[in-house]
Formats: sequence, structure tokens, C-alpha cells
Amino acid sequence: MESSQITRRKVEAGLPRRRRREFLFQLAGMLATTVGIVFLGVFFADLFVKSSTAFVQTFVKLDVEFTENVIAPGGEWDLTYADFDGLVRSALRSEFPGVSGRSERRELNRLVSVGAGYQMRDMIEADPKLLGARESLWVPASSIVDMYIKGNIDASLEESLRPLSDKQLSWIQKLQDSGRLETRFNSALFSNGDSREPELAGIKGALMGSFYMLIVTVLLAFPIGVAAAIYLEEFAPRNRWSDLIEVNINNLAAVPSIVFGLLGLAVFINWMAIPRSAPLVGGLVLSLLTLPVIIIASRAAIKAVPPSIREAALGLGASKMQVVFHHVMPLALPGMLTGTIIGMSRALGESAPLLMIGMVAFIVDVPGGFSDPATALPVQIYLWADSPERAFAERTSAAIVVLLGFLLLMNLTAVIIRKRMEKKW
Repeated sequence: MESSQITRRKVEAGLPRRRRREFLFQLAGMLATTVGIVFLGVFFADLFVKSSTAFVQTFVKLDVEFTENVIAPGGEWDLTYADFDGLVRSALRSEFPGVSGRSERRELNRLVSVGAGYQMRDMIEADPKLLGARESLWVPASSIVDMYIKGNIDASLEESLRPLSDKQLSWIQKLQDSGRLETRFNSALFSNGDSREPELAGIKGALMGSFYMLIVTVLLAFPIGVAAAIYLEEFAPRNRWSDLIEVNINNLAAVPSIVFGLLGLAVFINWMAIPRSAPLVGGLVLSLLTLPVIIIASRAAIKAVPPSIREAALGLGASKMQVVFHHVMPLALPGMLTGTIIGMSRALGESAPLLMIGMVAFIVDVPGGFSDPATALPVQIYLWADSPERAFAERTSAAIVVLLGFLLLMNLTAVIIRKRMEKKW
């Protein structure tokens, strides 16, 4: 009786210390969680603030006359020799007739993007009846004008310290006062490919490149990964060879992604001679990267199926193949699809292996197939982040937001599929 009382007193004496340690541990956990949430909130807030201006673009309204002797000199309809930039310059000079001298005209021409000439070329190709007509068009302003309108250029600085001269600032102010300068939604960000000019650069080429690569990846990685998981879990004999395969699959899931890029460079490009910087070779490399993730997730889903399902099917006379494909596979499919989508999310965000196979090249045209030169959205972000022009910084943030949106959508799809299709026993 005395020993139990002594033990009880010792326990009661230690309770405050144990509760204090538990409280401190919980406090440390709450503090760590709070710090993580704060840093994550700061990151997203900074990202969204920087990217918000990329979704709008400054445009200038010009009264353009599609002069026949400029577009079709000598009466010959040949747009190869048409001077559409000259039409833009003429429209600008008509707005500012007092501008004289080569240097002043050069400064005036810098207010409008070089994309204005391409816009007029597309218009006249689509509607030849515009020849000889006079139209009021909204054309994109240059990146320096766009940065100034968005407040990224301080007009109070000395003229030598800013990219816009005092004359250019006065011309911009005149355009604003006359209602010929305004900001609109930047549709070019989603409809154009890459460009050296920030105001013309878009992510459509990178999006299409990522789309084609993900198609190749899912068509190769999903059936091969699921088949490998079924064999290893249901049919493979338990010996040292199967154990060796399982260990290597688990190790491949942790291999740095750039190693897969080196493998793709050696096998798919140097040996198989697949075109460099094509979505096909990118999809093959990403398939190698995704396979271990799909195999591991599929095996976990197969293991989660209760043994009673197999035993009941075998007891009713089903063969091993029928048990697997008629009973185990349908029940494990939600987990397999979830693992596949998570693997696709990882593949979508990878850039290191794509850099090794040449997808870092400057690609202007939007790819139209699996063998056309292309880039991917993460690589496009890398290229823009390395550009010296300040206007590319906001487009880099906007591309990151789009990429995060796709990743969030894919992970949300995985959660919804799992919730809708999973069965509980």
C-alpha cells in the first residue's frame, strides 16, 4: 500500500512538468504552422501583386490610312514589300505634326510597339477591301510606355535616369488627354507565342508544348505503370529479383529529375535521333520521370483492396486474371488515377530535364504537333526570368500564376476523383 502511494505521489508530482512540456510542444507546433502560413501568404500576395499588371496592356489609338501605293506599289498585290511600319509612323506624325528631325521622329516612333505593323498586315490579309480606307485602330504601345502607365517608371527622376525623355512624357500626356491611350485586357498573353518584345510575348506556345508533352506522358506512363504495378503485386514471384526491382523503383522515384534529362539526351536524341526540342522527346523524358510515381501509387492502391474480395472471387471459381481485372482493378482504379494525376502534376512543373533536351530554345511559333519545335511553361518562366527587360518581370509572375493554377486544378481533380470513385468496406 505504501509503495503504491509513493508511486502515485511521484506521478502526481511529475504531472505539471509533463503538461508544461506538452503545452510547449503544442505551442512550438502552432508557431511553426503560423510562420509557414505567413511566409506562404507573403509569397502569394507578392506574386499576385506583381502578376496583376501583366493581365492588362496599354494601347494607343491611331488613325491609319491604308495607302495603296504603300501596300500595293505599282498596283501589284504583294505584301512582302508593303511598309506597314511606315503606315504606323505616318499615323503617329499626323497626331504630332510639330515633330521634326530624325531624332525626334525616332523618339516618337518608340511610343508604339513593333507589333502594330503585324496587326495591320493581318487586317489587310483578312479583309483586302481595307485598301485605300482610313481606320481608327487600337494598337499596342511599347513596353516602356506600358511600364510608365502602370507606374513602374518614376517621371520625377532626371531625364538621364529614366528610359523616357521629357518630350516622350509630354506626348504620352497629350495622348492621355485626348483619350487615345488606355489599358485593356492583355489577350496577347494567352494568344501569342514568345517574343523579344515584352508587350507581344505570350504563353500560348508554352501551353501547347506542355499540353502535347502531357498527352505523350499519360499515354505511355499510365498503361505501363499500371501494368507493372499489377504484375509486381499480383503475379510476380517473391524472390530476390522482384525485390531488386522493387528497390530500384523506389530509388528511381527519388532520383533528381535532371538525370532523366541526361538519359533522354543520350537515348532519345543522340541514339534514336528524335528531333531536339520536340514535345515527343519531352513527353518521353517526362514518362520516365513519372513512371516510378505511378507504379508506387498503383501498388499502394492494389494493396488497399481487402483480401476478402480476392478470396470470395476465387471461391466462386474465378481465375487469377478474372480476379485482378474484374474485382481488384475497379476497386484500385481511384488510387491509380490519383497517383497518375499527381505524377502528371510533377511532370508539368519540371524544367530541369527539359533544359537538357534543348527545350530552352527561343520558339516564336505555336507548335502544331508532337514533332514541332516547342517549349514548356516552366521553361518559358525560366527564360523570361532571365530577360533583362523590366516588362518581362510581370509576365514571369503571370506565367507562374497560370502554372500554379493548372497544378491546383490537377490536384483538385485528383481529390474529386478519389472522393467520387472510392469505396469503403
